[in-house]
Amino acid sequence: MAERSTAAVGVAENSGDEETPTARADKASVDSATDGQSSSDRSPEDTRSEAASSSSSDNDNGVQDGGVEGDADGEAAESGDDTVSLTEKDQRSSADPAPADPEPPDLHSGHKLARRYRLEECVTRLDGFSSWRAVDEKLRRAVGVHILPSNHSRARQVLSAARSSALLGDPRFVQVLDAVEDHDLVYVVHEWLPDATPLREILATGALEPHDAYQLVTQLSQAMTAAHRKGLSHLRLTPGTVLRTGSGQYRIRGLAVSAALRGITSDAPQRADTEGIGALLYAALTQRWPYDEDAYGLAGVGSLAKGTLVAPDQVRAGVHRGLSQLAMRALVNDGATASSHEQPCTTPEELSKAASALPRIKPPEPSFGSPRPYQRPAYQPGGAYGQGAHARPASAMGGPGAPADPPAPPALPGRTGKVLKWGVSALLIAALGLGSWQVADTLLKGDNSPGGSTGQTHGNDETGATGKPVKIVDAKDFDPPPRGNGSENPAKVPDAYDGDPNTYWLTQKYYGHPDFGHLKPGAGLILDLGKPQQVSSVKVDFVGATGAHFLAAPKDTATMPSSLDGFSNVTSGTGEHLTLKAKKPIRTQYVLVWLTELPLSDDGNYRGRITEIQVMS
Repeated sequence: MAERSTAAVGVAENSGDEETPTARADKASVDSATDGQSSSDRSPEDTRSEAASSSSSDNDNGVQDGGVEGDADGEAAESGDDTVSLTEKDQRSSADPAPADPEPPDLHSGHKLARRYRLEECVTRLDGFSSWRAVDEKLRRAVGVHILPSNHSRARQVLSAARSSALLGDPRFVQVLDAVEDHDLVYVVHEWLPDATPLREILATGALEPHDAYQLVTQLSQAMTAAHRKGLSHLRLTPGTVLRTGSGQYRIRGLAVSAALRGITSDAPQRADTEGIGALLYAALTQRWPYDEDAYGLAGVGSLAKGTLVAPDQVRAGVHRGLSQLAMRALVNDGATASSHEQPCTTPEELSKAASALPRIKPPEPSFGSPRPYQRPAYQPGGAYGQGAHARPASAMGGPGAPADPPAPPALPGRTGKVLKWGVSALLIAALGLGSWQVADTLLKGDNSPGGSTGQTHGNDETGATGKPVKIVDAKDFDPPPRGNGSENPAKVPDAYDGDPNTYWLTQKYYGHPDFGHLKPGAGLILDLGKPQQVSSVKVDFVGATGAHFLAAPKDTATMPSSLDGFSNVTSGTGEHLTLKAKKPIRTQYVLVWLTELPLSDDGNYRGRITEIQVMS
């Protein structure tokens, strides 16, 4: 067992152990983008104490987590957080009272911000700020909103942290969509992922499989490495700030913002985030929180060995040894770990390299029901004919309760049975002979016909010249409201039909789900053929397997439709190279290629790309 570092203990707390420097508001706005320090003049001890008492009162008022997003970038009065803060408060000496921050704005469900964001449910009310689940009425999607008074001591820091986080644009983080100061309010709008599951809920059902735990530490360390390269840190990585999407990807919420809202700072942000990832890996392997106190619905390890940290493979049987050592290297930063002489990992980049150096951890094999063993039918001496060779015991059908095959009908006795057998055989022979003669006659007649055709005709042959390319006169991106915003990379549209397969039109990035992130039904391109023309098929080449529909406007449509109601569905398909054929040729001037399912890109988001479109007559 290894001695626990003081830096590791700080990860379980709501705020850092460092003293917050006094700074002017405008300077704090700049500093927070780099080191996340608070602009508050209060000491962090007072901040933590006030946060704990405020959190306790919120619990009495019935403010609880609301849905998958939980407390919107952090746990509101999480189990264990208050315990740690109150314990620290009792151990600290008394400090001079500091002026309290203003109370959270008195808002209610239905209130609108900027005539756009309608508040739905308050999920956090803590330390002068509140967090809400809301609806963006302009884009018809759910969002999360943090709100605090503009005269709050940390308002400048929160704005700066949110704007810096938004500039990162990494899909591995829950994206900040807007950061606004509007009169007496400051609010930050971020993504809401209704179908993602917080790690806290996953761990409530049990520890992760080794492959899942490996994916967790790899994805989190790589994401935080990219963030620290841009000068951004999290400082509050917990089971509530890590989400897993349906595709198995992990998303981090609250980058820079969660710490800024609570005034958490650190003199060593890379080490703090590394230990945060190590704590999450430890919890994923053991279903225990690697500190003395219980937190986030997990039991602490204080009851196992007071003052020491036990390696995960000593806490729970069957833990992957390499991942156990990796968790210890991230958590213990005072030299060799308890189970290895490897150097500790003090930055997310070092942790990412150490994870990559582990031998490959295979995903668990899918479990299938074992097939029932084949049992050859046994000959039963003394049995009647037709029963000994064909009957099988009930066990061959899967158990004593399985029904046996019905007994064979008794054979006709004597001469009558023989006559019937010969009669049936003669009828069968006559039928086979007649059928063979008809087939031969048909083949001989077919060979004597001109061209040797078998009489089959293709639908396109009945309409004259078919299968020729139709010129695309113009094209336009199609992202109709109310759920679309009317624009989907219009500058790249010509690249979809320029004849060059190396150029392409592409959609925006969508996260979490291939169906445009559950935000809208689809997007696509409208092709203008100049005048009503015959169209039999549309050939589309994508980058990655994509789901698409071929739609057409009525032949008498004079102007390009502006909604889906102006088109009729012709056919659909999924693939990387699609030929969408109509059952019979149609006449139209406007063809819509409508994408409904996007492929997963290398950067972890979903995006459609059309390299070439060709319309055939």
